[in-house]
Amino acid sequence: MRNFLLFSAFLLISAVSFGQSNKEDVDMIQAMFGKEKKDLVQAYMTIPEAQKTAFWNLYDQYEGERKALGRERIALIESYANDYNKLDDAKSSSLMNRKLKWLGDYTKLQKKYFDSMSKVIGGKQASKLFQLEDYLENNIRLTIQESIPFIEELDKTKAKDATKQ
Repeated sequence: MRNFLLFSAFLLISAVSFGQSNKEDVDMIQAMFGKEKKDLVQAYMTIPEAQKTAFWNLYDQYEGERKALGRERIALIESYANDYNKLDDAKSSSLMNRKLKWLGDYTKLQKKYFDSMSKVIGGKQASKLFQLEDYLENNIRLTIQESIPFIEELDKTKAKDATKQ
């Protein structure tokens, strides 16, 4: 139950910052690396001067679409929180199907921009960018997953112990 209360607080904070361009993602990235995401990308990438303008224009477009998907993720998490105490087969299936659709949409977004980025900065640099994106996204997903209760409150410490055996 404690996790559910923490999760509810997380959602309240997320809802307050909803219009602030995925502030929760920015906060998580800053907590992990001490930088804003764009600064982190800029420090990590090696973009030739002649391609910087085209790259950053594409990157900003990508981020706009990625943030829209982030808002969808928040809506999905809010649905889970709102319905947690009354989950049945139908609602659980609906939430899982929404999650799978979100994952598919996220993959399509990455594919779309990987192809565009490859034309501008080459396949190696585009791969480098999306490797970083995956790393950040996986850390954000893990942080969220650790904040929300499992269906029927699986004791996460028991699950961790079971994986060690």
